[in-house]
Amino acid sequence: MRNDIVQKLENWRRDKISAFKPIAGGSIFNAYQIKYNDGSFCFLKTSSDESDIFQKEANGLHEIQKTGCIRVPEVLMVDQSFILLKFIDPGKKKENFFSNFGEQIAKLHSHTSLKFGYREDNHIGSTIQINIAAKNDSLNWADFYYHKRLLYQYKLAEKKGLVRDELKNGFLLLENRIEEILAGSEEKACLIHGDLWYGNFLCDKESNPVLIDPAVYYGHREAELAMTRLFGGFTKDFYEAYNKAKPLPHGYDYRENIYFLYHVLNHLNIFGSSYYPQAVKLVWSYLC
Repeated sequence: MRNDIVQKLENWRRDKISAFKPIAGGSIFNAYQIKYNDGSFCFLKTSSDESDIFQKEANGLHEIQKTGCIRVPEVLMVDQSFILLKFIDPGKKKENFFSNFGEQIAKLHSHTSLKFGYREDNHIGSTIQINIAAKNDSLNWADFYYHKRLLYQYKLAEKKGLVRDELKNGFLLLENRIEEILAGSEEKACLIHGDLWYGNFLCDKESNPVLIDPAVYYGHREAELAMTRLFGGFTKDFYEAYNKAKPLPHGYDYRENIYFLYHVLNHLNIFGSSYYPQAVKLVWSYLC
């Protein structure tokens, strides 16, 4: 642990840190449970690079917290190289955990906006996520999703030399199909976590869901639900509770692959070519 970070944490709390315990699970940043001499615990996430990524994470947590729909960790301190959060004591998931979770996400998605995007760009993992729309940008979801999500990730992969002909040719064709693919799902932009998979929520001692590591923006809730399914999915209770509270538009199953594609392209850009075949398969699922 860097001495300058330790000093900032101790100066903020006016107490000495007695222990650092590494927490596994993160693939991009280092995470720790830290204990102060007074016996209190906090959660610390650090990076070797200095950027605004932790400030954007804090802003996302505040945006979700303002809705009062679902718990997020309290932000205690933010710096260019770390974020300090209140430690969430883990608990066991009770029988109704995922039903409650589905209902709470549906309530989160009831917070709407007239425009797609967000007041600032943020990050999806370590990749920049473009949220700010130009003044002349269309309010159409298909335009926003194609240009600010898919095309941005594709161009980044191209820049990194990760794109070959089968992906390039498919992606060129996909642009002309995006309106058709997303037709019938038109809704107001709603607040979404943005990166909601099994690793980005916790269960507290009272068996309440707690959202972590947000990539918030006002988008389409179908994109959120697709991400929950990409790496194995949540339980049946989660989806039944969500759909009871806020039924999805007809044709969601058909559109799911287009939402998978954004995150698979992001994983291609972060983790490399092992995600390339999946990206190609998703693109061509709409073209064959």
